[in-house]
Amino acid sequence: MLASLTNINKFYNGNQVLNNVSLTIDENDRIGLVGNNGCGKSTLLKILTGSVEPDRFTEKDGIVSMAAKTTVGYLEQMGGLNTENTVIDEMRSVFGPIHKAIDRLREIELEIEMGDDSAADEYQQLSSWVEANDGYNTDVKIRMVLNGMGFSGEELNRTVSGFSGGEKTRLCIARLLLEEPNLLILDEPTNHLDFKTIMWLEDYLRSYKGAILIVSHDRYFLDRLCTSICEIERGTLTRYRGDYTAFVRQREENDARREKEYELQQKQIAQLEDYVARNLVRASTTKMAQSRRKQLEKIERVERPVHDTKHAKIRFTYAVEPPIDVLKVKGVDISVGEGASRKTLVDTLDFEVRRGEKVGIIGDNGIGKSTLLRIIQEQLPHKGTVRWNSNIKISYFEQESTNLNKELTVMEELHSRYPLMSDLEVRSLLAQVRLVGENVFKETGVISGGERAKLCFAIMMQEHGNVLILDEPTNHLDLSSKEAIEEALAEYTGTVIFVSHDRYLLSKISDRLIELSGGSYRLHNYGFNKYLDVLREEQAAERKALDAEKQQRAAEAAKEKSAKGYRSKQQRSADAARKNEMKRLEKEIDDLQAQIDSINEEIGKEEVYSDYELMNRKCAEIEELKQRIDADFELLIELDQ
Repeated sequence: MLASLTNINKFYNGNQVLNNVSLTIDENDRIGLVGNNGCGKSTLLKILTGSVEPDRFTEKDGIVSMAAKTTVGYLEQMGGLNTENTVIDEMRSVFGPIHKAIDRLREIELEIEMGDDSAADEYQQLSSWVEANDGYNTDVKIRMVLNGMGFSGEELNRTVSGFSGGEKTRLCIARLLLEEPNLLILDEPTNHLDFKTIMWLEDYLRSYKGAILIVSHDRYFLDRLCTSICEIERGTLTRYRGDYTAFVRQREENDARREKEYELQQKQIAQLEDYVARNLVRASTTKMAQSRRKQLEKIERVERPVHDTKHAKIRFTYAVEPPIDVLKVKGVDISVGEGASRKTLVDTLDFEVRRGEKVGIIGDNGIGKSTLLRIIQEQLPHKGTVRWNSNIKISYFEQESTNLNKELTVMEELHSRYPLMSDLEVRSLLAQVRLVGENVFKETGVISGGERAKLCFAIMMQEHGNVLILDEPTNHLDLSSKEAIEEALAEYTGTVIFVSHDRYLLSKISDRLIELSGGSYRLHNYGFNKYLDVLREEQAAERKALDAEKQQRAAEAAKEKSAKGYRSKQQRSADAARKNEMKRLEKEIDDLQAQIDSINEEIGKEEVYSDYELMNRKCAEIEELKQRIDADFELLIELDQ
């Protein structure tokens, strides 16, 4: 046992969020924690890590126990990083004791060379400890994890403070993995990750030596990693064996069994109540009736399953059948910005879409996926040609719902688009997407992202488009609504072009994929599951190369260690001079990068980017600084040979 929670209760504003929750975490557990938004998942994690105290009513309530051997690593958004460090230095700080021990070994080696062997025993102990902790391969570990989390090259020498929030979260995950706690707690770890990084993280965690507790809405992630699922519902926690798919099946089976037990008990109760009512006042049967009444009082009532069985009913239809060839894109570029600040993400792109195809567009954040959707609708300027065939009617789902009037209520938004619909027809349409009650009278600017998405689906149902263009359609939806939109798109016989990071949606819907990456693109004429197989093969090849590098470095370290005792005074002096020069070059590179960062900040100011000559000078300065950094890097590589 690593950790346990016993009778955990928590109230917020008079509402009980957690009700007598108990959980035991053993070594090598892989636990997924699921439940609706606001059910108490994050609160439970904070209680487990000690940042929030449970509410206690007796001495047996609110007990949080940790084994003496337990080390906890908790992913907090952008927390736990020294933002003044470079990426590589921040990761190296994890191995501070190891690096300190290696430095001491070098000191002892010099002492031995000078004839002082008084620290020979200390040397032996330190050497054994460093080797036991794989201390000579820390940089290889760091680069392997950073590369897996999407950091490489010049990014390793950038200061942490210069990264975005999502990038800092990835750095937090990388640091946690290097720390190797035996209880790893991750709250929505896949939120800022692309497919390749998620898959690398899945593979890494599958062989992780320790227990893992994960909060996630990523069903694919939970299926690949978890050996049990804990669901929090109405304050109580229920644990199921198996992955997420097994959890769904077991919960349905449990609900069916409890429903049957409930109905049988209700029938029994009704019979007993009827008997008591008919016989209590009759002298000859009073005692029997009283006995039945006592029997009624002793019955432990079975609660009826109260899962929300009312799911959204989304269905997309169209009346006009388009030609077989729907769309042709030739020589199109994906560019963002205007004037001097315009940046080309993909120089040229060619693809075609035929009737009934469901084409998924995938790639890293910021690579141009949403921009491409707008380009093919001729909403943005571009090179090349975008040609739609005749009889095409597009229905577009925009990720941020900017097409809604924030000042109109949900009802008014639909009436403004379809004035001939009666209030009853509008309410009925909204009920299909589970927009009911007071929410229909709220302004679209104040309802949640999930509710706005549902309103957009209701509008699309009325548009009857034979081509659906969707930008992250499941982003803000709960699990039941995600399943509803997946089912609707699977049944839809028209053409679908969509951007998504939802692997469940991609695996269920896409016939083929367009992948944007690194300024180019790849067409995959197969579905998402086949794409994942190909990607895993590529990642396996990369890991094989890293393993080979690790073995080579280990051999070199052993050879260097063996040769340390035989270095001459001149060799030691030359080695020290080489290291000093490398440190000087590293500092100079950091200073030059800081100058580039400063100029980039200036370029973002209106008084700079609006002045064409000033912008040119700033860009020329950046180019000159980059050339100096490249020259320093070449010298570093030569010195590191």
